[in-house]
Amino acid sequence: MYLFENPVLQRGLLANLRMRRAFVLLFLYPALLGLMVFVAWPQNQRLDMTNPQASKRLVNLFFLGQYLLAALLTPSFAAGAISGEKERQTFELLVASPLKPGAIVLGKLLASLTHMAVLVFASLPIVMLCLPLGGVSFYEVLAAYFALFMSIVTFGFICLATSSYFHRTAASLVVSYLLILPLALLGVWLWMALEPAGQFRLYAVGTLLPGGCAFLWPLLYEASSRRLLHPPDVGSQGKEVVDEKQEFEQAVGLVIQRGRFPDNLFAPAKRSDLLPDGSNPVFDKEMRSETFSQGTLMLRVVIQVSMALAFPLMLVCFYLFPERAPWYVGYVLLFNVLVGPVFSAGAITGERERQTLELLLTTTLTPWQILWAKLVSGLRVSSVLTLFLVWPLVLACAMVSDYWSNLPSMLLYGLIILLTCLTTATVALFCSVLSRKTSISLTASYLTIITLFLAPVALWYFTGTFFPGQWMDRVSTAAAPLSPFLAVFSMPLVIDGTVYHETTAPTALRFFLLYGVGDVVLLGLMIWLFRIRWRVAR
Repeated sequence: MYLFENPVLQRGLLANLRMRRAFVLLFLYPALLGLMVFVAWPQNQRLDMTNPQASKRLVNLFFLGQYLLAALLTPSFAAGAISGEKERQTFELLVASPLKPGAIVLGKLLASLTHMAVLVFASLPIVMLCLPLGGVSFYEVLAAYFALFMSIVTFGFICLATSSYFHRTAASLVVSYLLILPLALLGVWLWMALEPAGQFRLYAVGTLLPGGCAFLWPLLYEASSRRLLHPPDVGSQGKEVVDEKQEFEQAVGLVIQRGRFPDNLFAPAKRSDLLPDGSNPVFDKEMRSETFSQGTLMLRVVIQVSMALAFPLMLVCFYLFPERAPWYVGYVLLFNVLVGPVFSAGAITGERERQTLELLLTTTLTPWQILWAKLVSGLRVSSVLTLFLVWPLVLACAMVSDYWSNLPSMLLYGLIILLTCLTTATVALFCSVLSRKTSISLTASYLTIITLFLAPVALWYFTGTFFPGQWMDRVSTAAAPLSPFLAVFSMPLVIDGTVYHETTAPTALRFFLLYGVGDVVLLGLMIWLFRIRWRVAR
């Protein structure tokens, strides 16, 4: 019942591996890795086998790129495993079946990760081509793949646990990313830091990593099974009836009080009086609606996890090594990239799924009033959550004397963060206007934003590693204004007379111009699509 006769596993395998997305990813995943290896292949006529640094860099880049891709793709497969049942209103039927909770959890896990395993196996022929270059032994490749598979299973367990606690896939996806990406970055750092150790890295992968997984996997498995064994209120389709007073008394750590500042900015109290004349009802409804209809659980988890990660980064980047301030700003930008699309990607698709969009368009409200209300309501939550992480930057400017002469760069850091918040919300709302379902809109939003913001960073790192000073370096420089991360690192810092990040400020100025105009153009396109009743007829 757990493996060979598990209907959850059988149905999941048939559904996931027959989707169009499975075939597209099976082509794109090895194609992207193969293109990277092809472009970075050593061009020398003769290879120095006694010092094969080029081949080592190539293999390391191959595995690290695959590791980060797995960290980004695994939540998209597993974060909706259980929450998707709640959204489809099949959760209670699944729990009432003769299957044990452990069998359901194991079936969901294997069905979600099988597609990821197929993608990883498809990359084996590519890495085998790199072995004849020397510098990397077969055992190192075996250890890298073993660490990759162990990490994917760990990421899958984390996604499954978050999916059991939330009844919206969007909330589960955000929390999964917030938990997985720090672990992925820590794994990258450890793999690179232990490279000079040689045999010790192989020993750590073969002993310490399985030991940590053996401790973590049963805990997550038991937590997910327990949530299925003791489901929420019967008849609620997997939703929990939230008593805010009880939640306030039982909450661990941070509590959110809707009537106080700044909590009322992202979780305001319900309206208890009549709507004033002349006000925008869409704006009022969106501003006062409960985020993901599950109390303040999702908001509390996001705030506490992000702040827990921010404290050590703040200490290192602002006080111990002041020249590394852009790294903390990059963490704030990455947080907004993960959180920002969630609150806007379902703004219009949610109306389509509830079949209320046609009724909304028959009101006297103009498309501008509807879209403005949707944009501001989503931007309000994502920007407030992001600005919670900006106060350490303000505190550092007041307490660290090295930053007093760098106030213009610090001010530009804040403006880049604000424009990034606006851009992520606008792109997500635009994808919501174009799409029919929230899941499609959310996936398109993440793909678009990650491509725009992170692809130039990958291109810059790739060209700087394999083609310094060559023509591809000029390509990465031209693509730099597309990324807020590169715009942040283009701001010069003068610490103790030493100038860091000696790139020119026009990169940041082009970033402001590009995305300022781009956001206005996207808003204009959305208004035009509303006027022609885009995707309104059923």
